[in-house]
Amino acid sequence: MSQATTETETSALDRETALSLLRKMQIIRQTEEQLARYHQRGLVLGACHTYVGEEAIATGVCAHLRDEDVVFSTHRGHGHALAKGLHPEKLIAELFGRKTGVSFGRGGSMHLFAPEIGMMGTSGIVGPCILQACGGGYSFKILKTDNVAVAFFGDGAVNNGAFHEGLNMASIWNLPVLFVCENNQFATEVPFTYSSGIPDVGRRAASYGIPGHEVDGNDVLAVYETAREAIERARSGGGPTLIECKTYRTRAHAEGMGDYTYRTREDVAEWRERCPIQRLSGRLLEEGLLTEAEINSVEDEVKALVEESGRAAEAAEWPDAATAATHVYFEGDGAIESPAPADPGTRTISYIAATHEALDHEMERNPGIFVMGEGIGARGGNFATTVGLYDKYGAERLCDTPICERGFVGLSCGAAMTGTRPVIDFMFIDFINDAFGEMINQVAKMQYMSSGRLQMPALYRGCVGIGHSAATHHSGSYHSVYSHIPGLRVVMPSSPYDAKGLMHRALRCQDPVLFLEHRELFGMKGPVPEEPYEIEFGKAAVVREGTDLTVVALALMVHRSLEVAEKVAGDGISVEIVDPRTVSPLDIDTILQSVAKTGRLLIVDEAFGPCSVASEIAAQIADKGFDELDAPIKRLNGVFTPTPYAPTLEQAVVPQVADIEHAIRDLLEE
Repeated sequence: MSQATTETETSALDRETALSLLRKMQIIRQTEEQLARYHQRGLVLGACHTYVGEEAIATGVCAHLRDEDVVFSTHRGHGHALAKGLHPEKLIAELFGRKTGVSFGRGGSMHLFAPEIGMMGTSGIVGPCILQACGGGYSFKILKTDNVAVAFFGDGAVNNGAFHEGLNMASIWNLPVLFVCENNQFATEVPFTYSSGIPDVGRRAASYGIPGHEVDGNDVLAVYETAREAIERARSGGGPTLIECKTYRTRAHAEGMGDYTYRTREDVAEWRERCPIQRLSGRLLEEGLLTEAEINSVEDEVKALVEESGRAAEAAEWPDAATAATHVYFEGDGAIESPAPADPGTRTISYIAATHEALDHEMERNPGIFVMGEGIGARGGNFATTVGLYDKYGAERLCDTPICERGFVGLSCGAAMTGTRPVIDFMFIDFINDAFGEMINQVAKMQYMSSGRLQMPALYRGCVGIGHSAATHHSGSYHSVYSHIPGLRVVMPSSPYDAKGLMHRALRCQDPVLFLEHRELFGMKGPVPEEPYEIEFGKAAVVREGTDLTVVALALMVHRSLEVAEKVAGDGISVEIVDPRTVSPLDIDTILQSVAKTGRLLIVDEAFGPCSVASEIAAQIADKGFDELDAPIKRLNGVFTPTPYAPTLEQAVVPQVADIEHAIRDLLEE
């Protein structure tokens, strides 16, 4: 049930709290107004989204948060960062692009990171903060702490799928999350009265079975009291709350933008009269808690702080250009703990059993690992990837999800940022494409944007490949697309031995890993050591040695190429086969060494060819190994088409053994 909180319902206010609230709102207001002036001078290099008029919300909520509580924010996040404890100098320096900025000059107005005070980041994309806060809440549930995660977002986000998916997940898993909607009446320039089918946000909470409140967002005391109740409830295990704070931004959407094509000067003037700072000051004077001189003293003190912060920021150095590409991946100790044995031994198990063995071992030794996916709990997964683990580790660590890929992928991002290691079992890569924005805009960029202060130890696993007449939405092989994204590791094992070693590695590294398993390989068996071991990313395997021609093959194509190599050996043709094992990073050196020996290169990948991994390998070998080539590089890819259903059509779009043999013989004649 949605509740309205008004000024008269707030509790008695003590002097110390009053001073703290007033000072924080003054810091936000004066910093923002100074930034607007800096923008006019050209010192702010990019966008500048100010929080003027909304100071009461961040101030009232963050007053109850500890450093270890976490905040996830939106593009209008200056106020949230300052309210969480960020020094104005670090904010101003960030918008100046200086290396002393809160994101070391990497983020600007919309990308603020200060994890040391629990400010986990702001985003230029609408909605991810809602999902990431759920991830923070899930981490706290796994780690058994009483910390709270807060998501601040505007009214525009409530019409985004992330809002529905996030509130639903928080409700069904009873997460310690506070959702704070700052309803400032406009999503950029589109009025909320137009974009929403119902006039209020708070009442939507009832649809998810959680408490909802509608408060005057310009009354800091109303926000303060409502947030106090919600945060106490979350800490004590009572679950999530949605608070709608009705407010108004009295400056343009971003500095320099036109403001009066979609709202009137009269409306802005009216809301300026409802200034949250003036409102609190008036009440403090009326109740005798502060004198006018004391109020003026706070304003003067903050003015001096902001001016000095601006001078220091302007004097700060620019970031060193040499650091522009640091922290794309984890840069700490990434040593292999358990090197892969040279001899896999004689014990034979299936591909699925090998990955299951690795997952079970890592879950036993690391209580921060949890698995999420559709049907991975008691059922054990669509492909038996988690059979028996639910009984062993329980429902929190083997968590069945709703069908909301964007939701639980976004959650995994927030969870990895807050101390746990999520494993997302998405079944088919076609499904995780629904969360593509979360993968490339959030998961892949988090270490970089935070300059390495946040790690992203998350594993995303699922099927690729054509087979079983699965048709076009269960047969994708989009490894080329994801390998284009800096920050992601993309892994494609072709054997049980590699699958186990790469799974161990993925569950120990600090980077996000996309672990792609060809469906047609799940049942294959091979030798696998019983003890845990790691295979390093970016280290290809020469799975068959030869002298006449090099074949680089991926996943199922490795086995089809091996079949061809065995056949043509009877004709005296010696084929060397290289399996990259990971396509990001890609081990070009091993391929170069092979080509230097054979002089010819054929690349076989069932994914379609334009802009593919095969194209990248060909380009790099042509660039770095041209003098070693005795013939043009050839590529054998799947047909450039969506995947059909009928077996005859399916076979026609995937390289078959005969196609590979034909390509090898043709290349030898070049």
